[in-house]
Amino acid sequence: MFGYFARWAKANEVFYICGILLLLICLFKVPALLRRRRDPLLSSVVLLLLDGGLVFFFTAPDSISAINRATGISNFAAPVAYSALAVFGGANLLLLVNWRPSPPEQRRRASRICATTYSLVVVLIIGFFWLGDAPVEQVTLFDWYYADTPWIREMILTYLVAQGVAKMTTFVLCWRWSKQVDGFLRAGLRILAPGYLLHVCYDIIKLVAIYGRWAGKQWDFLIDQVAPQTAAPSAALVVIGFTLPLAGPRTAQTVQALGQLRDLGPLWRELKAVPTPGAIRTSLPWWSSPAVRLTRRRTSFFDALLTLSPAYDSAVRDKAYQAALERGADAPTAGATADATMIVAARMKQQSGSSGSETPDTEPWRPRDLVPLSRALTSPFVSPSVLGQHHGAPAESHHHD
Repeated sequence: MFGYFARWAKANEVFYICGILLLLICLFKVPALLRRRRDPLLSSVVLLLLDGGLVFFFTAPDSISAINRATGISNFAAPVAYSALAVFGGANLLLLVNWRPSPPEQRRRASRICATTYSLVVVLIIGFFWLGDAPVEQVTLFDWYYADTPWIREMILTYLVAQGVAKMTTFVLCWRWSKQVDGFLRAGLRILAPGYLLHVCYDIIKLVAIYGRWAGKQWDFLIDQVAPQTAAPSAALVVIGFTLPLAGPRTAQTVQALGQLRDLGPLWRELKAVPTPGAIRTSLPWWSSPAVRLTRRRTSFFDALLTLSPAYDSAVRDKAYQAALERGADAPTAGATADATMIVAARMKQQSGSSGSETPDTEPWRPRDLVPLSRALTSPFVSPSVLGQHHGAPAESHHHD
């Protein structure tokens, strides 16, 4: 298993694919940021996505070698990658500070402290690198190889400690906040917390390897074999944890809308041929969400039901209601069955050209009854004699969606 994660961590394709995905998501957020430049939460999201994408690019093995060659400075990629990682740790903390409900002044003060602290960390990382000497290029074992080199050692420790403190603080904040909320936000925070804790373990493993170097131990395998086993799942949990509260409610709404569209299918097939000349609506674009389509369909149902109202016959409904009760249906099921039978009869009457009353005889349903009404159309309680007669040629409809 060590070998698998080591190969995963060294696969340039994985780094570049993840980096491109994050930068693309960031690009989609830029227009919203331009419209809402003073939104601290949106700014934090864009910073996190941008820096996250750069981290993947800067830490890919091929990128490390390319940066070193392009600058002509051995291991110049190290302070670049470490600065990006330190900023990423601060960006995670900054996002949580602005995400969590708190007084505006408290949020602004915490944001200033976070930004100032991690800006100073970046300055220290760059300063320590220029003060030190790292002539031998190290792509994957830089931390261990230069663990006892003056100034380079301080650079490595600064990056690891700053990142570890950010991730540990974020872990604590996520866990505490998760106790105060519920739903998708709670689930996301409970996923984020172990993700950040695993990254703290990643930093600790590297620090142990560095201590081993100081003590004369050959613990370099901790850096290129063990540490990646915490980094990989940590990254996955953090991505899922941030995505779930944002995408979860919308996904649930989409699933619910699709389920209702499916449940309303029988009613749609029954009413789609009812002409509604007074209803003028444009066609929905193909990319319309299920929720939008559900709203349009419900509107179409009410237009068709209103059109049929002159042909409603309460006697048909009462007779169907009693018949359903006699067959063992409960009161709500019998009511939905009676409504469905009356609607079918009214549609047949209108289709045959029979005249109905000028005003609705009754309107026994409400919007919340549409799904039971639709299901009742497939129920054995609806009179087979009625259902068997209403499959004539459909009239022209004016409200297809």
